[in-house]
Amino acid sequence: MEVVVVLAEVRSLGVPRTLSTSKEIEDFEQELVDQYLLASVGAGVGDSSVNQDRSVIFEFIEFLGRPVWTAQPGDADRFLAFQRREKLLARLTVQHKAWGLASFFDFLIARYQGDIHALTGVVVDQPIDEFNRPSKADYGVANVPPADDEVEALFTAWRDSLEHTRKFLTGARDYLAASLWRRAGLRIQETYMLDMRDWRRDLGDYGKLHIRFGKGSRGRGPKTRLVPAINSVAELLDWWLVDVRHQFGDDWQDPDAPLLPSERNDPHTGHCKRVCDQALRDGLTSATKLWLPNWVGRLSPHTLRHYCASSLYARGMDLKAIQEILGHEWLSTTTRYIHVHADHVEHAWSKANQRVTARLGREG
Repeated sequence: MEVVVVLAEVRSLGVPRTLSTSKEIEDFEQELVDQYLLASVGAGVGDSSVNQDRSVIFEFIEFLGRPVWTAQPGDADRFLAFQRREKLLARLTVQHKAWGLASFFDFLIARYQGDIHALTGVVVDQPIDEFNRPSKADYGVANVPPADDEVEALFTAWRDSLEHTRKFLTGARDYLAASLWRRAGLRIQETYMLDMRDWRRDLGDYGKLHIRFGKGSRGRGPKTRLVPAINSVAELLDWWLVDVRHQFGDDWQDPDAPLLPSERNDPHTGHCKRVCDQALRDGLTSATKLWLPNWVGRLSPHTLRHYCASSLYARGMDLKAIQEILGHEWLSTTTRYIHVHADHVEHAWSKANQRVTARLGREG
């Protein structure tokens, strides 16, 4: 029996149409994005990466304020600079946004350059060029965190201010999130994606946080891990769950409810929505302006992640353990997070000499 394979028709975007209204332009943009995301799924890209690309593309379209196919390198320059200077995003976060946009425009040029030109008269350009395309934005750049006394001063003043703040609940939530960056080295997405069930007080001596949305290699999906609640994290979470979380709403008993909620409720469930990353960034920015003004524009969630790695290492934790806490695949990545005081080498040399002297004394 002969088997006939019928292929679905691949529709060209260049079918006769007009783009005379804003609605038609918006629909055409949506169709281009949908085609790109469909191709990404076909290439085996993971769902989380596809969703991130979609978010970045529409963020860029909104920032651009005109049809996406008209974008130029100068528009990408302004967009990427805005991500760093105004939103205070980490270099790696901006790097991934740039890569996502570059891939999208490569797709438009390769697949639909002719269709777009026929419909609009515009030749699509690649806005992520050799001048603004990041290669390894995390290499060779020292993301040196504040000193211990500066971090302690910031968080002490922040904590003491909570009972007097006008919006206690959101202030306490933002303080908790920043404390998780400082003490456990969580990434910002790992933080706001935590659910109530992800705090496992019953595991280990300190309890553990189940990180279900850790950063994985592109296309491989989220990378999970368990982070021990050392470094006073357990006490912070106990405070949050006993004294604060229930004041947001009665969904605190739902294991699938967000650990860090928004002030707004979901109209479909009546439960709290999940806080967004920008709200947490804004909380840290506001606290920094008040209590660590010298670090305004420089202290980000990612910088506090670096601080966590450095402080744990300075207190004697070995690199392998820090690697597991931070969720790095490679130990070499962890080493770039370690920033120690200038006299660290001298102290290490002194201790090594003391051990040699003691050994020689025993042998003599």
